[in-house]
Amino acid sequence: MSIQQYLKEIGRGKDGARPLSRPQAAELMGWLLDGQAHPLQVGAFCLAMRIKGETAAEMAGFMDAVHARLPLTEAPASPVVVLPSYNGARRLPVLTPLLALLLVREGLPVLLHGATTETSRTTATQVLAHLGHSPESRLRAPDPGELLLMGPRQLLPGLADLLDARATIGLRNPAHSLVKHFNPLGRGGFASLVVGCYTHPEYALSMAATHAEAGGHALLLRGMEGEPVADPRRQPAMRAILHGQTVQAWTAESGTIPTLPELPPHLDAAATAAFTREVLQGQRPLPATLATQVQAIVALHRQLQTACPAASPALPVTPGAHA
Repeated sequence: MSIQQYLKEIGRGKDGARPLSRPQAAELMGWLLDGQAHPLQVGAFCLAMRIKGETAAEMAGFMDAVHARLPLTEAPASPVVVLPSYNGARRLPVLTPLLALLLVREGLPVLLHGATTETSRTTATQVLAHLGHSPESRLRAPDPGELLLMGPRQLLPGLADLLDARATIGLRNPAHSLVKHFNPLGRGGFASLVVGCYTHPEYALSMAATHAEAGGHALLLRGMEGEPVADPRRQPAMRAILHGQTVQAWTAESGTIPTLPELPPHLDAAATAAFTREVLQGQRPLPATLATQVQAIVALHRQLQTACPAASPALPVTPGAHA
């Protein structure tokens, strides 16, 4: 089908729209990522999907299109832990850098990718800059015990363009969910553990269904203000997924918070970086919820490494991948 025909299928309103198959969704997203759609068609896609909502098959197809267009990397020495950070701090400090560096201290390879269109928020990239980490210009697999920082435009310019469309249209689109769940090493089919997050509870089931459809590996949680890090004040619901199947789940803590944990006094990057450094050096206590999350990721990574030797592709490469 043409782009116009796809837009007719998904643009009939919430009740009249027809879901796309996984191959159809991959084809449509591929045209958008390759810049083959007119700006008006991009806007129509964003609005239509916002009204219709994405199915698991559609999201898996969108991921197929992204994976097929990512840079091809050498095989990682170990499955990579992926931390997507696109929201930043609004009312609470962004603790994703702390999570990343705790995982690095455990000897895991960590790839943190992210940016924000919210210029008023403190981002993980800004905090990490105060800690001596800067984004790289070329995708590669990080080594065990290494943190690699990437921006979306360095990963895939077409995906960054879809993210930027929010500033013009005023609404989020499937790319904003996609960046929190795709595998940056997916072009080579190498297994990665994605720490995927959601803000609204209804996305918990839809994102789990997406990973089930795609056969992915993930730790899904209702992250702090849309970040892939546990709320330091109370244990969030978490779901561990391997090969698309849930292998463990944690129930969200309820009730009144007995004692508030120590947090940075301010939300700015310098204060958050100083707090992160002090926790890593043992000068401040590590919030219990982050300790639980780190333990969960380390255990899940160990299972994934056993099931998927790093040099062996764990996911099929989408036919028609770009060189």
